[in-house]
Parts: sequence; C-alpha cells; structure tokens
Amino acid sequence: MNVTLSKNLRSLLGSFALLAVTFAHAQVSIIPRPQQLESQQGHFVLDRHTRIHAPKDTRSQEIAAFLRASIAEQSGITLSDKQPPTSTSIELELDPGIQGDEAYRLTVTPAYVKLAASSDKGLFWGVQTLRQLLPPAPDKTTADKADDAHVNIPAVRIVDAPAFAYRGHMLDVGRHFYPVPFIKQQIDLLSYYKLNTFRWHLTEDQGWRIEIKQYPKLTDVGAWRTEADSSRYGGFYTQEQIRDVVEYARLRGVMVIPEIEMPGHASAALAAYPELSCTKQPIKIPSEGGVFKDVLCVGNEYTFTFLQNVLDEVTALFPAPYVHIGGDEAPKDRWKDCPPCQQLMRREGLRDEEGLQSYFVKRIQRYLASKGKTMIGWDEILEGGADQSAVIEVWRGEAEGRKALANGNRIINAGPFYLDSPLLQLKLEDVYRTDPLADPAYAAHRELVWGAEAPLWSERADPLNAEAKLYPRLQAFAEMLWSAGKRDDAAYADFRRRLQAHYHQLDAWQIAYGPEDRNLVEYEASLNPQRDGWRLHARRGFDDLQNHYTINGDTPDQTSLAFTDELNIRTPGVLKIAPFRHDRPYEHAHSFTLVQNLALGKPIRFATPPHPRYSKNSATALVDGVLGSDDFKDGTWLGWQGANLDATIDLQQAHIIHSISIGFLQQESSWIRPPKRVTFETSDDGRHWQRQYTSDVALIPSDSTSPIRGVEYTAEHPLTARFIRVIADRYGKFNNNESWTFADEILVH
Repeated sequence: MNVTLSKNLRSLLGSFALLAVTFAHAQVSIIPRPQQLESQQGHFVLDRHTRIHAPKDTRSQEIAAFLRASIAEQSGITLSDKQPPTSTSIELELDPGIQGDEAYRLTVTPAYVKLAASSDKGLFWGVQTLRQLLPPAPDKTTADKADDAHVNIPAVRIVDAPAFAYRGHMLDVGRHFYPVPFIKQQIDLLSYYKLNTFRWHLTEDQGWRIEIKQYPKLTDVGAWRTEADSSRYGGFYTQEQIRDVVEYARLRGVMVIPEIEMPGHASAALAAYPELSCTKQPIKIPSEGGVFKDVLCVGNEYTFTFLQNVLDEVTALFPAPYVHIGGDEAPKDRWKDCPPCQQLMRREGLRDEEGLQSYFVKRIQRYLASKGKTMIGWDEILEGGADQSAVIEVWRGEAEGRKALANGNRIINAGPFYLDSPLLQLKLEDVYRTDPLADPAYAAHRELVWGAEAPLWSERADPLNAEAKLYPRLQAFAEMLWSAGKRDDAAYADFRRRLQAHYHQLDAWQIAYGPEDRNLVEYEASLNPQRDGWRLHARRGFDDLQNHYTINGDTPDQTSLAFTDELNIRTPGVLKIAPFRHDRPYEHAHSFTLVQNLALGKPIRFATPPHPRYSKNSATALVDGVLGSDDFKDGTWLGWQGANLDATIDLQQAHIIHSISIGFLQQESSWIRPPKRVTFETSDDGRHWQRQYTSDVALIPSDSTSPIRGVEYTAEHPLTARFIRVIADRYGKFNNNESWTFADEILVH
C-alpha cells in the first residue's frame, strides 16, 4: 500500500474513532460531573437475563435491591435475583484499595458492568451514576415482558469522588408544612444528585412540626395557626412518620439531621407552654415572618428540663451524630427585663446578655455531647464564645465564617445558597460558579470547611411552588460541591448541555422545576393607555407557560381563560392569575384588586419623591386603581424613608366628594411602619387648602392577621373640590433604625 495513502487512511480512521468517542461522550449526561470520565467503544446490553452480583453483607444487598428496583422503574425491565452462570452481569464489589469512603470506580464494557468502592457509601453513589446512564423512563413502545426488551448502557470508565464531605439541603417545614410524600420525593432527588444530607428544620415561630410525646401541646397547640383569612393552618409529623422518613433516607444514602430552634424562633413552643417564656404570658402563633422578642427564658431552670426532655425524644428518632439547634436571631430584650435571667448573669459572672446566649448554647452542647451528638448552630452561636467542637453554619457572610475558622470550628457555608431567593436574583449560573473556598481564609483552612448547604426558607415557599425554587439550582449546587476544578465558561456550557437531558428526567418524575435565569413569571397591572381600564403584563420564564385567570375572585384552574403576555381588563373587581405548565399550577394565584374611583389616572405630584428603589411607576402608582398586596415589592407600593408622604392629586375638574382613603403597610422585620398621623386636605385652586380630616395612626398588633392599615375619611356632608392633598407624617426611628413609610392607592369617591 502507498505509504501516504496508508497514513491518510490511519488518520481518517483515527478521526472516525475520535468522532465516535466524542459522540459517545455527548450522550453521557451525568450530574454531578464525575472527576474522571472516559467514554469507550460500544455499549452493554441490559436485558431480562442480566444479573446483579453483590457482596453478601446487608447494606450491599440493600444497594443491589435498590438498583434492581431502579432498573425496573426506568427501563421497564425486571431482573431476576437468580444468577445462572451464562447471563451477563452487573458486578458490585467492595475494594479496600479505593481511597475515600464515598469514592467509587465504574467500568462499563460490552461484556460486563463492574462497580467497585471501598465502602457502601461509594458503592451507592456509583449506583446513582449508573442510573443516570439509563433512560429516564420506560419506552412505552416496548412491553416490559417482551423477550427482546433491552437497554444499551454506553461503555465508560469513571473514577469519582466528592470534593466536599458535607453536601446538604435544608427544608424549612415550620413556616409552611410539607407532607411526607413531598419529603420523600425530595430525598429521592437529593440522593440522585449525590447530596448526602437532608436538614429538617422542624420548629419555628410559625409552627412546631415534630411530635414530642412528653409535651403533647407542642403539636396540639404549636402546630396550628390562624391565617390572614381566618383559616386554620398547620400539621406535624408523628414519631412513626419521622422514623419512616429517616429509614427511607438511609436506604438512599442520605443522612437526616433535625433542627430544633432555640432559644429564639420559639413562638410556637411558647404558645403551647407559656411558662417557658420570661413573661409567662400567653402569646399567639404568628402567621407572618419576622424576629419576635419572646424567646425561651434562659433564667428559668425548667427551660433546660423541657429542652433536655425534648432532645431525648429527638435524638432517639434521628441516628445521625448531629443535632442542629438554630441559635440565630434571638433578641435579648426579654432577658434584659427578666430578674431570674439577670440573677443568672450575675451568678455566672457574665458580662452581658450575649454571655447568657453563650451560657445557653454551651449548656445545650454539653447535654447533646452526653447523648453522643455533635451540635450544629447558625453563626450567632459564636456570640459570647462557642466551644470549638461545635459545627458553625455560616449565613451572615464570610466575616462570620472567618471568626469560626479562627476559633477552630468546622463550618458549613450556607449564606450564598439561599434557594428562597428570587430566581432572577440567584440564577443557575450564580450557584454553579460560587466557590465555597473563594475566601482566602476558607482556602487556608480547607480542612475545617466541611461543605455547604442550600436552604429553602418557607416564608413564600410551600409544596405548590417549592420545586420551581429548588430545581435546577439544586442540581448546579450538587455539581459545584462534588466536582472540583474550574468553573469557567466552558465548564458551565458543558453543565447546561448535560442539564438538558435531566429536564426529561424531571418531567418524567413530574417535578415542576423553574427557569434558569428568569423569574417564573412577573405580573404587572397598570392603567391602559386610554385610562379607561387596566392592562396586565406577564413576563414569563418559560415560553410554554400559560397564565390562567378569573375576573370574579375565584381561584383559576387549567380550565379557566388563559393568556400569554398581555391582558386587557375593563371591569373593576378581583382579578386572579395563576401560571400553569404541563397542565399543573406552578405558583399560587396572584390577585389584583382593581378599583374605579375619581382619582383614577389623574395627575399626581409629590413634595418629596419616593425612594428611587421603589419609584417604579411613581407617576401613577397611587392613582392606578390597583390595590397593593402585603408584599411591598409587588410594584404597587411607593416607599419613603426619612421623609413624609405629601401628595397632591388634580382631579382636573371639580367633583362632589364623599370619601378619601389610603392604605399603609406595617412589616416590622423590614423596618416598615405606618405613619404617625395622616391629614386629608381639599382645594378648589391648588393653592388654598382646607383641612378635612386628621387622624393619628396606631400600630397594628404584632399578631394581627393583616399588615395593611387603611385610613379613611368620610364626609358628613358631600363637599366639592378639584384638588386632593394627602400628608402622612412619618413614624421616625425605632430600634435605632429610620423607619419606612409604604403607601398604597389613594381612593377618592
């Protein structure tokens, strides 16, 4: 053969071989990306004759059974547990030579599949990788009992191990309750993506969710609250359900760590047992979020008896060697006014109330240690000093993490990964590119950086909309923690390529995942150009998302009228819109109350402009006939800080006026309070004013079911005027912070 031709042929064949390997690699879409992956020629044929061989120990047999069940679920192929010598096989083996208890080695050839690990942990993660080489769901065209039913598994060689030992997700079930099936599905997904820890945030101000047999009122009373619409809301997990979930997670390689909040965020417990508080007075369980002054009384010895009894039952339910105590956002106001707390402070030689916090934390830590448990707490437990054996979960920034590292504590990095953040604020790429070791101090103390956690706080999350907040961001989080290496543009592009295949898997599992870099949907209601009705705009995160709506106040379903981007409404009333995708709701209905009145669309001017952060549509926001919700960020409110609201409306001609009203918001956790005083004035010419009404505005009680305070003037006798002026004198400072005034629609009838 001609030498040049031979070289060209070898080159051509080599190119074909390279293309074949590249094509095979393109078909492999494993998340998280393995540390080493080599695509090989060919594939392994999995059919009903394939057998799984595993070590005889109990855990290895559990893993083999899990793989067998997964194959049936994903391929429709049922494997027998009988093992004739002529069948093809999937070999599971324990190899002490493999370094790392979560490391594994997976080899797929046309002749066999071999999975090896030094421990059952690595063996299980290898099984999860093997599952990702299978189809997401059975082929409906192939009968599961057909002799020729088979699945081709691409030939690969994978050597893999995680970069971080702690790879966690926290779910807050206190503010909203999540049923057991949701929890189990979440654990399924954590396990599938090799996240090895589920933190169960079981107690909060808004609800106590775990049965404690010695204190039945914790769930009889503490698990239920009254919502803004006067409905009863709540739920809890029985101890039997807790054991069931913990075992379900164990079989899937996931450790469940309970969180019992103390000494703060304990309103539900104090509502059940007021004697645990410093005031001993009954309180209501709040329905709104925030930080509340009533905390567990550190000066009351019964508090520690109670907590030790609770922890006895908790530790018996959770075999994990860790218990999270919270310890965050615990105001010291009650302790300052509590004689027993002050007496304790003097007796222990404590300098201040931060010392009481440290006393409380260390005492609980010692008790947990006596039960064989290591304490985890939010970074506030460092205030006043904390034992270095405690694990610190960092949420307030890297400075707090550096304090913990300097103290010798292991840390979990949680602050950058709050999945309750809006999708547009914390995009998929943001999660993927965030390095838990970006801070030089973290990198210098690498051995103390245990890992990271992605919490989902539930002020605005519940079983209906949680999945859109979790996925696909939790998949990016899983890869970031597992796969060491560069997170450059090429790496992110490769991750997104692999993610496309996983959307098919999520669809098969009916997971209502969210967009990657946009909010699910954003609604904005405003006057239409003709100012004789309203126009609703919807910015959709998915092109196939449909907005179903009603105009009579009913909750829309998939049979309700639908629109995509824009809707015109001429009739006032309650407009409700809900986003649907794949014939299922992705979010609760958003409500707009549209009100016709004399000020609708009329010119308005302000003596002091609203704060620029909340000045969108400031020319019409208070006269567009759209009432605000209890969310000051919903686009219908205007805000002032350090200045009074002073607004003048020109009705453009004289009108007979019967009433004037305006709404204000109170959300103390966001430093929002209604004004101290509101004045309504009228004028015929806009220069000479007549005061019609002045009223002081009282604060809404903290346990109120509605945070919106309306101020209304009703004329004893109808009056005539062209101009309306509304003056709201700001509240001023509280808790050393300048308050905000948020105003809603000005209505003139």
